[in-house]
Amino acid sequence: MESERIQIKKEFKLKDAITVFTSFSLICLAVIFILTVYEVVTFQDFLSFDQPLNMIMNVIITSLALLLFGVVLTKFTPSNYIDDTNKTYQNYSFFNIFVFMFLGALFEELLFRGIIQNLIFIFIENQWLSIIVTTLLFLAFHIQYFKKPLMLFNISIPSLIFGWVYFETNNILVPIVVHFVMNFGITLFFKYNIISVK
Repeated sequence: MESERIQIKKEFKLKDAITVFTSFSLICLAVIFILTVYEVVTFQDFLSFDQPLNMIMNVIITSLALLLFGVVLTKFTPSNYIDDTNKTYQNYSFFNIFVFMFLGALFEELLFRGIIQNLIFIFIENQWLSIIVTTLLFLAFHIQYFKKPLMLFNISIPSLIFGWVYFETNNILVPIVVHFVMNFGITLFFKYNIISVK
């Protein structure tokens, strides 16, 4: 008797992802609060507004540069090198894309730049080494991309930039906004056929 092998593919559900990102973002905020209460890091390390013009310029320049990076990478990347989940985001409504991309950026930046990068920096006292180690952990977190290695390159450059812009401004809002603008912008470019995969 021949037995058939049935593969069950997990279907991406936006509502579930939004719930998960919201929950994990709240946990990250609680951890950051505890780190500041116990003076492991200062509030100034998370939300410095000392140089508002520098912050604004960093948001604008890095957002535009990463959008351009995404567009160029898309032009040269065959569709079979792109993770299948990434091809479905643009099918959702504008509002759902906005919420999902914002919460995704919020969670990842609170975790990787706000918690992990800060803690690594406390121990090794080297900004670039902290950024690189955090980026490696960021890549490991995106395990779904291991079957599509070009996707790892696609997120490694932005991750390095998120880490740099966070240390440059000492304000977690900057990498959150840049991360959101990049993801949201590229998704909208796909949604409205401004760019498409080969």
